[in-house]
Amino acid sequence: MKTKLFIVCLALIFCSVQGFSQLSKSEKKEWKKKAKEYAKNPANLKSFVEQKQAADTEVSTLKTQVTGLTSQISDKNARISELEEEMSRMRSELTTVKTELAQLKESPSPMDFSRGIVFKVQIGAFRNKDLSKYFENNPNFGGEATEKGEQKFTIGIFRDYWEADKFKKYMRDMGVKDAWIVPYKDGVRVEIKDVLEGVVDEKEAGSKE
Repeated sequence: MKTKLFIVCLALIFCSVQGFSQLSKSEKKEWKKKAKEYAKNPANLKSFVEQKQAADTEVSTLKTQVTGLTSQISDKNARISELEEEMSRMRSELTTVKTELAQLKESPSPMDFSRGIVFKVQIGAFRNKDLSKYFENNPNFGGEATEKGEQKFTIGIFRDYWEADKFKKYMRDMGVKDAWIVPYKDGVRVEIKDVLEGVVDEKEAGSKE
């Protein structure tokens, strides 16, 4: 019985020591001595075995925790990478929106006739005819006073010169013989020759496309 117990002691001790075959003679002798002591005192051997089992269990638990933490870190790193890509995309979209907004601010809105070049059709100039109260909230009807005390009335407002020209012809067909086109640049009336050259160039360019 003691022989078997001695062998078990040796096996347990040798298992707990890495590379037993590489031990020196003095180290082997020391461990054999400990094995004999455990064989004489089974209680100490039992305590040793229990401690080893507890240590193995703790090591296994710690390894499992490490594996779990490693997986969590990997998942978080992947999520961080996704968020960084999303943030980069959002920054790119923000830059694009800012550029488009800046372009919109620089170019006049189709409904903002106070900026850029527009064309109106003047239907006449009259004295003692004040229709200014009809100008408010009605961008298609307007007028202005001259130094001679006349009121010049316009109807319609167009970005395209040729649309204005077509409307002018309609007005003449309806009997308004004095209908003619007047251009405005940034809300100020200008000479037709100052803007007509560019309009003609645009039409010619469009016809070639």
